Amino acid sequence: MPHVSVGSEGADSIDIHYEDHGAGTPVVLSHGYPLSGQAWEKQVAALLAAGYRVITYDRRGWGDSSQPAGGYDYDTFASDLNVLLTTLDVRDAILVGHSMGTGDVARYLGRYGAERVAKAVLMSPIPPFLLKTDDNPEGAPQALFDGFIEAARADRNGWLKQFLQNFYNFDVYGGSLVSDEAFQASLAVAEAGSPVAAVACIPTWLTDFRDDLAKVAVPVLVIQGDQDRVLPIGVTGQRVPAFVGDARLLVIEGGPHAIAWTHADQVNAALLDFVQ
Repeated sequence: MPHVSVGSEGADSIDIHYEDHGAGTPVVLSHGYPLSGQAWEKQVAALLAAGYRVITYDRRGWGDSSQPAGGYDYDTFASDLNVLLTTLDVRDAILVGHSMGTGDVARYLGRYGAERVAKAVLMSPIPPFLLKTDDNPEGAPQALFDGFIEAARADRNGWLKQFLQNFYNFDVYGGSLVSDEAFQASLAVAEAGSPVAAVACIPTWLTDFRDDLAKVAVPVLVIQGDQDRVLPIGVTGQRVPAFVGDARLLVIEGGPHAIAWTHADQVNAALLDFVQ
């Protein structure tokens, strides 16, 4: 299984698992909470069929990557991504993030620039800034996220199941766009993740990405469903273009947070049109 080392914890290496398939222009996919690189199954197939090199990876704490006790912050996530791109000598890449992965993309571009990147896609994004503050009245109150943390600490498996139900809008799409088997597979991946990461990732959702977005010097495509219950579009995707010099928003009608799965045909068509 291919890994890159991004640091150490005690005597152990902290390793990021990745998969690298195909040839041509590289597309690097960064997944959302609480899943792994496997979440991009439908995009990987479409991109490979269209002749792209496709790289997926598991964020620290999830999938087949290491599960350290620390490093769950966006500076570290961006550093992990930078190590991966540098090790694989990826150039002219299209960076694609979903949910938490959009923070990876934004912080990477804000911190490391666009030397290795040609375009970026933010799907169901966390940016620009979720927390309600005096200069960000559109955000959500701190108490909401404190409740999430408390729920994850008290009953991690129950929290993850509830989160994924909202992730897929399972009450609407269960049995049609999301089979019970697909839901259970996602829950199994989530439950196999680090118990530390399940809690520690939640405060990272309040990271302020406004300055990162202002530094983005590549074209950006934002894709989001108008029925996103996890990251409502009015707080997130609709606001991104105001912070980026070259960005456009595509709204998926009826789309939940997990549009990469439930509305894969529309997402893949937009993705392929943008990356070419």
